[in-house]
Amino acid sequence: MSGKMLNLTLHAHLPFVRHPEYPRFLEEDWLFECISESYLPMLRKFRKLREDKVKFRITLVLSPTLCAMLNDKLLMERYVGFLNLHLELGEKELSRCSAEAPECVPLVERYIGEIKQNLSDFNDLYQGNILNGFKDLAETKNLVLISTAATHSYFPLYKDYPVAVEAQINVAVQSHVYNFNKAPKGFWLPECGYYPGLEKLLKKEGIKYFHVSSQALALAPEKAVRGNYAPVKCPNGVYAFARDGALASLVWSSISGYPGDSDYREFYRDIGYDLPLDYIRPYIHEPDVRVFTGFKYWAITDKAEVKRLYNPEAAAVKVDRHADNFIYHVQQTGDTVSPYLDREPIMNVSFDAELFGHWWYEGVDWLDAVIRKIADTPDLKLVTAEDYIRKYPDNQVMQPAFSSWGEGGYSDAWVDNSNSWIYRHIFKAIDRMQELAERFPNQESLKLHFLNQAAREVLLSMASDWPYIIHNKTSAGYSENRLRSHLSNFNLVYDNMCRNAVNTKWLVKAEQKDNIFPEIDYNIFNPKRAPSGK
Repeated sequence: MSGKMLNLTLHAHLPFVRHPEYPRFLEEDWLFECISESYLPMLRKFRKLREDKVKFRITLVLSPTLCAMLNDKLLMERYVGFLNLHLELGEKELSRCSAEAPECVPLVERYIGEIKQNLSDFNDLYQGNILNGFKDLAETKNLVLISTAATHSYFPLYKDYPVAVEAQINVAVQSHVYNFNKAPKGFWLPECGYYPGLEKLLKKEGIKYFHVSSQALALAPEKAVRGNYAPVKCPNGVYAFARDGALASLVWSSISGYPGDSDYREFYRDIGYDLPLDYIRPYIHEPDVRVFTGFKYWAITDKAEVKRLYNPEAAAVKVDRHADNFIYHVQQTGDTVSPYLDREPIMNVSFDAELFGHWWYEGVDWLDAVIRKIADTPDLKLVTAEDYIRKYPDNQVMQPAFSSWGEGGYSDAWVDNSNSWIYRHIFKAIDRMQELAERFPNQESLKLHFLNQAAREVLLSMASDWPYIIHNKTSAGYSENRLRSHLSNFNLVYDNMCRNAVNTKWLVKAEQKDNIFPEIDYNIFNPKRAPSGK
């Protein structure tokens, strides 16, 4: 038995950030950068692979919050403005570099070409909505699209609030149907956060399989007889696929991962931080908040203070070598475990999609090289979880253990001394949301809209992004403000409903700002009314 399978899953997610009350907003750039540097380049590579008749099957997770932003007319208009602003900066850089740094001109021309290509793809090919590109690739079965929690909530911390967890799953399924006209069969647990019993809520919403970290099987009470190289069946029949942390670390490791190679482009050296404020001011944020512009001219250079000029040709050589190295390790892993298995091993490797292109500039090229090389490797093929289940429906029945893909396999990043204070407030909001749903079921007109907005605010407060960002001390102030805002908004609804009143003026503004999940039904928070998942 020499065949081996690689199940590659890319997880695309960003928190819901939308601020119509400002003409430009700093954190909206998170979305615009990822569209330009990850999503559009990835779509180009996938389309070219299909055009070249390269066989590939990849699982792509598109989070409901990301889909909502990609569907949003205001944000997508702002994205076009973002591209045009950077195109203007590129022309300005071309003049500056021609006079001051001619060695950088080829890179400037490269970046201008990428911006123009993004503009063309976005406006002409996808008609302002790149979800059309992912749908198209799903229709030709190159991509399998699955979902994740409505606002990417870290489930283990909410295991005592099953109604809220089910609401997250239910709204996610609704969102997927809304965006892709079909319910997802698979589900990405945010941060691979799992607790025993979660599979019951997933099954209730029609989910057939989900992804867990390797610790979920390693720490389980019962031994996984096939290790991580086959899924297990939970007692209720839902499949759990365990991630191969060793293979993922070839890319993911901050110490030895491929993206740290000295020939690759340095992420942190950007003209937005390097050039004088007077020059760069029109392209950053007020008041003089420096940001990344995407115009980066330096290689990593072994973390040296004096950087070498980035050389795309040298980087391309490393891309090819690292693609070969990755496949070598996949093959070696498969060869090592195959004698102990009664079937082909499946190696489950998953990454954040934004790693490719955004954080690791050459990552999309590496992904393309890996896919092409696998297509030419006779005993290795790309499959999805659904492909595997069809081929091998019978698997070991066992209960996975509590786990996550966070450091150490636990929850430190989402609950520590910096962010633990948020949960007592969120738990209280969930309790009160359930109270409102029970006291005021099946409302109509303004009260229906009022209570639906309350449900949105609770879901948005549950996002794993806010505690994670606070833990990392990156945009902690913004995250704290978002949490306080969502909880304050919810409390306003609760106080008004307790007086049997509706704050119409506030409601209009709130629906215009946080317009996510237009089909939401607040009754999903009623413990006496089980969501249908339809």
